[in-house]
Amino acid sequence: MSELSTRGRLDTPRTSRRFNVNVDPEAVGRFSESIARFLGTGRYLAVQTIIVIIWIAINLFAVNLRWDPYPFILLNLAFSTQAAYAAPLILLAQNRQENRDRVALDEDRRRAAQTKADTEYLARELAALRLAIGEVATRDYLRRELEELREILEELQPHKDAVGKDSAGKADAAERRSKRLG
Repeated sequence: MSELSTRGRLDTPRTSRRFNVNVDPEAVGRFSESIARFLGTGRYLAVQTIIVIIWIAINLFAVNLRWDPYPFILLNLAFSTQAAYAAPLILLAQNRQENRDRVALDEDRRRAAQTKADTEYLARELAALRLAIGEVATRDYLRRELEELREILEELQPHKDAVGKDSAGKADAAERRSKRLG
């Protein structure tokens, strides 16, 4: 009954009695990328060419060491096996690169959208500042207003000079009279 009660409980995980192999897909992907990178190098092609030349030379000329005679069936089998493993590893590496490219593209799109939103915000702020500055007295506006005031004062000044001369003339005349009388 205790076995049934533990089996029937939902808070107790079931234990599997099978043998499970836990493989990290990232580790397999990194390994396949390293192999794909190596298979695409000139060093690999040079080493493989040297091995094939040695293989053929030994099997053609060394009669005592001949393990793969002329049609080189074992060498063809080795190349076929290599191709059978290399192709999926290269495809796996390409898929991982495609996933990285997709993530980078999504990040670039997100950044572009954020930059566009920031630019639009700054454009709106700049437009608001331009409108606000249109309502604020600027240096040029004040200079123009002061110039207009100066012109108005200059127009009024000859009249004041005339009035001032008349009053100055009256003051001089009054002074001369007082000297004569005095």
